[in-house]
Formats: sequence, structure tokens, C-alpha cells
Amino acid sequence: MAQSKLVEDIYISKVLERSSYIEQQHVDNIAAQIRKYGSEPTIFGDIVSPLLGKTAGNITAAFGIVPLLKADILLERKAMSDYKDLILKIGKDHELFSVLWANLIDEDLHTAWFSNKVQELEACR
Repeated sequence: MAQSKLVEDIYISKVLERSSYIEQQHVDNIAAQIRKYGSEPTIFGDIVSPLLGKTAGNITAAFGIVPLLKADILLERKAMSDYKDLILKIGKDHELFSVLWANLIDEDLHTAWFSNKVQELEACR
């Protein structure tokens, strides 16, 4: 959300806002799965991660749109790698399998959009 508020281009701002909403859904879905197994998500996810995310969002936005999007691409690729690893480890839990696949696909779509936008912006320079 921090990035979306600091970007002047309305379309990019709206895409970042929407991406943030989707990422929060991922957090909520994973938290629900953790609770399903009788545990609670760590405090890191509820308190520390949002603070780190806001700080990182402010910093990346300060460097301009292209570096911001390139940083986001790196984060999305890491998330995709983590989801792939988890998918291979989860066993037969169909619900968790579906959640992880849905999140992986979202990350892939974000990466594709960010990559295409970087190419478009770099071609305009």
C-alpha cells in the first residue's frame, strides 16, 4: 500500500493497490490454514511484517517506478519459489494445496505485469 500511495501514475498506483489487497488475502489465507492445524500465526506476520513492508515500500518508491517494480519482481519471484517448495511438501491436504496454488498463480501474474511495465517504461526512455 505504501508504494501505491507514493506513485503518481494512477494506473500503476491502482495496480500496486490491487496487488497489495491480493497479498493481504494471501496472508489471511495462510493464517487460516495455520489456525486450521491448531496453531496461531506468529507475531512477526501481524506486526513486524506490515512495518517492514511499509518501510520497504517507502524506500523503493523513492528510487522511482522502474527500480520499484524491479524490486517487486524480485519479491514476487521469491514468493513463487517458496510456494513451489511448499506445494511439494504439503502432502494430501487438498485445501492447502489449492490455497498455495492460487497464491502462486497470483504471484506469477503480478510478476508478469510488473515485468511488462518495466519493459514498456524502459522502452520510453
